[in-house]
Amino acid sequence: MIRSLWTSASGMAAQKLNMDIIANNLANVNTSGFKKSRADFEDLIYQNLKSPGADTSSGGKIPTGIQVGMGTRPVSVQKLFSQGDFVQTQSELDFAIEGKGFFRILSNGEEMYMRSGSFKVDNEGYLVTSQGDRLQPEFSIPSDSVTFTVDPGGNMVAMAADGSTVTASAQLTIYNFANPSGLLSAGGNRFRPTAASGDPVEGNPGVDGMGTIAQGFLEMSNVDVVEEMVNMIAGQRAYEVASKAIRAADEIMQMANNIRR
Repeated sequence: MIRSLWTSASGMAAQKLNMDIIANNLANVNTSGFKKSRADFEDLIYQNLKSPGADTSSGGKIPTGIQVGMGTRPVSVQKLFSQGDFVQTQSELDFAIEGKGFFRILSNGEEMYMRSGSFKVDNEGYLVTSQGDRLQPEFSIPSDSVTFTVDPGGNMVAMAADGSTVTASAQLTIYNFANPSGLLSAGGNRFRPTAASGDPVEGNPGVDGMGTIAQGFLEMSNVDVVEEMVNMIAGQRAYEVASKAIRAADEIMQMANNIRR
C-alpha cells in the first residue's frame, strides 16, 4: 500500500509543475512575441510481478502479465513557436515577422534572438529594444530623416523631408534555427542558441523559407486563454484525484492497523 502513496505523490508533483507552466502562459498573454510552453510527462518504471509472454506450466504463454506502475515525472517543457496574432500599432518602429525567423540583438556583447519587434531609437539614432539592446545589423536613422520604412523583404530606408532623398538605407536580415524549441529562454523576450537548437541560419526576409516583415504591426503572444483555462481545470482535477488516492490508501492502511482492535 506504501507504493500507492508515492505513486500518487508523483502525480501531485507533476500537476504542480503543470500549473506553474500554465500560470506563466497566462501571465504573458499580452507579452509581444511570447511563445507558450507545454509540459510533457512520462510514466516511471514498472514493477513486473508477472512478465507477459512467460511460459506456463502447461506449455502456454501468459497473455498479459502483471505490471504495476510507479507514477509519473516531467520529461520536458517545450516552447511552441506557432504564429501569434498581429496587432496594428501604426508605429514605424514596430516590426512583425510573418512566418519563420527571429530578430538578432546584441545584449552586453552577446548575440541573442527574439520574436518581439517593438523597437525604439536611442540617442544616436540606432534601433534598440526597450532594454537598450541594438538590433543587428545595426541601423541608425539620421536626425534629419522624416520617414522610415521597411518593406516585406527587409529593406530599411530613411527619407529626408523632400520625400526623394535617401538619408540612410540597409538590409535587415533575420535568423532561423533547425529546432527553435531547443532555444534557451533568457527572459526579456530573448532566446539564446544551444546545441539543441543548432546554429542560427541568416537570410533575407521572404527568401528561402524566411518570414516577411510587416511594419507597423506587433506579433502578440500565441497563448490561447480558453485553452489554458481548460488545461488549468484539468490539472486542478488531476491534482485533486491524486490527493484523494493518497487519502484512500491511508484509510485502507488504517483499516489494516485496526484489525486487532
